[in-house]
Amino acid sequence: MEGVFVLIAEDDADDRFLLQSAFYENNFHDKLQFAENGIELMAQLNKLISLEISVNLPSFILLDLNMPKKDGREALKDIRSNPLLKSIPVVIFSTTNNETERKRCYDLGANSYFTKPASFDGLIKTIAAIRSQWVGFNCNIIV
Repeated sequence: MEGVFVLIAEDDADDRFLLQSAFYENNFHDKLQFAENGIELMAQLNKLISLEISVNLPSFILLDLNMPKKDGREALKDIRSNPLLKSIPVVIFSTTNNETERKRCYDLGANSYFTKPASFDGLIKTIAAIRSQWVGFNCNIIV
């Protein structure tokens, strides 16, 4: 199965490892690139758009909300305000399970909102659901 490029903003090292493992367990051969906060995420995105080749952009961004330096909400605002980035699907993936927060994220331009599951089996299923929803929407195949 061909892979896609997924950019993941997640500050917790254990969660990054679990996410990487969940993609592997689903047999997805995706290029995963991680950012530890919103500042790092935006720096990576800006570097990609400076290459001026749209195939370098991620198929979707998996975005945690609660990160240091620049949180997910601020990063989402930055992504949606940039004409070169605003079409990239942004999937919120957070422990925050609150309708007010969910609405706020959709108002800021999130495409989907998933609450992090409590178990690894739940994570594997959630990653499969997220990927099936967004791969093909703005898919950039890795060759």
